[in-house]
Amino acid sequence: MTRQFLRFLVAGGIAAAANFLSRIGFSTFMGLEAAVVLAYGVGMAVAFVLMRSQVFPPSQAPVSRQVAIFAAVNLAAVVQTLVVTLVLARWVLPAMGVTRFVEEIAHAAGVAVPVVTSYYGHKHFSFRRG
Repeated sequence: MTRQFLRFLVAGGIAAAANFLSRIGFSTFMGLEAAVVLAYGVGMAVAFVLMRSQVFPPSQAPVSRQVAIFAAVNLAAVVQTLVVTLVLARWVLPAMGVTRFVEEIAHAAGVAVPVVTSYYGHKHFSFRRG
């Protein structure tokens, strides 16, 4: 495991915490699907700032291009997160007899799923040097 990947994991952990905690707040006034998507946006904003400043070397690409590619990489990740969260919350966990903290458990698993694909996507596309 490289130092860069470890920094990515720490930054991603902070962004995931922002995602997870904001989803709980959003869920107080909207459904799970919308709350997961909005929370992902919060996490994505935190992740961009941390990844750009703490994880990847400075890119020569304009910030607007970095943001656009970062968002595209994360679009695939939000789909993964949403699918895993909903499948676990609606079917898997209830079938296993889990009745407490179902949405929280499902969402935590959903947020963890795209870690590796996101790292390589950001390394080779979002913050690519040159």
